[in-house]
Amino acid sequence: MARTAFIGLGVMGYPMAAHLKHKGGHEVTVYNRTTAKAEKWASEHGGDFAETPAKAAKDADFVFACVGNDDDLRSVTTGENGAFSGMKTGAVFIDHTTASAAVARELDEAARTAGFHFLDAPVSGGQAGAENGTLTVMVGGEQDVFDRAKPVIDAYARMVGLMGPAGNGQLTKMVNQICIAGLVQGLSEGVHFAKSAGLDVEQVIDVIAKGAAGSWQMENRHKTMNQSRYDFGFAVDWMRKDLGICLAEADSNGAKLPVTALVDQFYKEVQSMGGNRWDTSSLLARLERK
Repeated sequence: MARTAFIGLGVMGYPMAAHLKHKGGHEVTVYNRTTAKAEKWASEHGGDFAETPAKAAKDADFVFACVGNDDDLRSVTTGENGAFSGMKTGAVFIDHTTASAAVARELDEAARTAGFHFLDAPVSGGQAGAENGTLTVMVGGEQDVFDRAKPVIDAYARMVGLMGPAGNGQLTKMVNQICIAGLVQGLSEGVHFAKSAGLDVEQVIDVIAKGAAGSWQMENRHKTMNQSRYDFGFAVDWMRKDLGICLAEADSNGAKLPVTALVDQFYKEVQSMGGNRWDTSSLLARLERK
């Protein structure tokens, strides 16, 4: 059993912290910007809550965070009353935010200077993966620190991989989002074409999902897409944030991402339709717009 803290109780962090407590058997102290939500979590799960990230991190062996973006991450780590001011020597800070590789390297350096460790560890699997404890975790950091942290992360993950030094976890998550963007656009066009051709979408997917076209997106999203229901999974606003990170990194490293850039603009159109909180499969709604 380890003493842990979890910062950020959104749709991902709330169940992840619960898995640390119940499946992992660890002591958990939580922090959330809205204190009432931290109080609610503590009441439901029997843990503690703190009024600041620094207080949550005090005496913890492992401190986890899952917040919105680079600025949010800096706020809860190196900002006023941030977790880094409460970290004990030798502790490990594990960041599950999808953020830039640059901020991961920045925080890794700050942690080293202060005498503790940092892992950038973005996740894939969405809200369902967090709730079911089946997330994929892509980690950047040192091998010995990863080896210490992995048994704790395993409480809510089915796959945890070390991808290299600090920042490589975030770079791997970018690859993940680039691939998903193309897959969802292709699936949207396929479903749209099937409907336009008068085919039975369910019958078509039942057949092609068993072949080379099959994917997680096809298996898990085609039914709701066919029903024009887009209230499942990862929101368009968050996908655009992630794709913006990918495109900025590509500008830096020279990678060419023409499809990713195009799909990002398609998602911008979905936002203009009022679909900011629709899930990423709503690319189909753009094609079906009259």
